[in-house]
Amino acid sequence: MTLPIVISEQLKNTKHFALDMDGTIYNGSTLFPFTNNFLSYLKQNGIGYSFLTNNPSKSTADYLKHLEKMGIPATADEMYTSAVATINYIKNHYPNVKRLFILGTPSMVKEFEDAGFISTAESADDRPDALVVGFDTSLIYSRLCRAAYWASQPLPYFATNPDWVCPTDQPNILVDCGSICACIEGATKRKPDVVIGKPDPQMLDGIIHQYGLKPNEIAMVGDRIYTDVKMAKNAGALGVLVLSGEATISDVQQSTVKPDIVAKDLAELQKLIQQAKA
Repeated sequence: MTLPIVISEQLKNTKHFALDMDGTIYNGSTLFPFTNNFLSYLKQNGIGYSFLTNNPSKSTADYLKHLEKMGIPATADEMYTSAVATINYIKNHYPNVKRLFILGTPSMVKEFEDAGFISTAESADDRPDALVVGFDTSLIYSRLCRAAYWASQPLPYFATNPDWVCPTDQPNILVDCGSICACIEGATKRKPDVVIGKPDPQMLDGIIHQYGLKPNEIAMVGDRIYTDVKMAKNAGALGVLVLSGEATISDVQQSTVKPDIVAKDLAELQKLIQQAKA
């Protein structure tokens, strides 16, 4: 594959890769065989990377344990989830919001509590300051109903991410945050006030500020056009689509959002980086 000169030059000068997780470095519980080689190549060439995920179901600590079990050493500084981005957004834009009804996993709830928020009970008497809905793999019907009730009230309503489904290597469909919010919308006729996570360009802000980078020095690599690539476009970063997860070539052809680079997987992307630097 030969890249256009402008894209090849931007890839050559990329200082940091923001890597989606599910569908990019692994699929469900299966680590792709090329992932560690790709990460080693970046390290050996002085190129930084971070793991950026729209999946808030695990806390940062739990994600690090998950990666370690797969044989990927990582630090908290290298991990940025949509839950962390939502926490930062609420603190920056709604400083008076302290009490949250959180429709999410216990791990996600703990992430918010560790950040100083109070998680309210499943009761109409325990009124929150705001509602947060995430990818809740521990979803309980009564809690979904309570979330719908709070969505029907005049409270700020945040969603951690827009994804309809979560990638999996199992014969199943994992209903994600976007679908849960659609359920609440069907019951209340209300959408979230703010949807954090990719494609919101603020998801890259943590990396930009932490490493003192410009958006055009970052490449966002992921398997979804409507989140990963669209965020890159929104932020002015290089948008790299890998076909190891959700998106297909047909999706690329039909989409109005076009990736700067389309690669089969991280192994092919590594070859393209090597060609650009040759």
